[in-house]
Amino acid sequence: MQIAANTVVKIHYTLKNAEGNVIDSSEGQEPLAYLHGGGNIVEGLESALAGKAAGDKLDVTVDPERGYGSRRDDLVQTVDRSNFVGIDQIEVGMQFLAQTPWGEQPVTVVAVADDNVTLDGNHPLAGEVLNFAIEVMDVRAATDEELEHGHAHGEGGHHH
Repeated sequence: MQIAANTVVKIHYTLKNAEGNVIDSSEGQEPLAYLHGGGNIVEGLESALAGKAAGDKLDVTVDPERGYGSRRDDLVQTVDRSNFVGIDQIEVGMQFLAQTPWGEQPVTVVAVADDNVTLDGNHPLAGEVLNFAIEVMDVRAATDEELEHGHAHGEGGHHH
């Protein structure tokens, strides 16, 4: 079976940045399971996998526009430290959920001063070229429940 919309795909992957450093990998773990066409993985990788089948191996380079987007300076904001009620220790690298007009947005602390904290709402991989080494392990038709929920279930996918 070939990878197409409404199939559940299991892949092993290694993700490296432009410098060749490993960012993430499924090595030593169950393969990643995702619903093809469900927006569960970055667009550039999903489109490169279309038409592939179990046993296929491929290297895929995804530009930021088809990955996690370009970095946006408007998503970096300095806020008053008083916004962090009940949090005594704030350090660079900590992550929080910020309330925004479009819902909760994950943010990362990038600087801490006496009276304020600088937060970055960009995805940590925004602006990065993503280099994937992929091995397709399995492709099957999605169940009605998976289609209804918008993601793969079971081993390597979402568990309810």
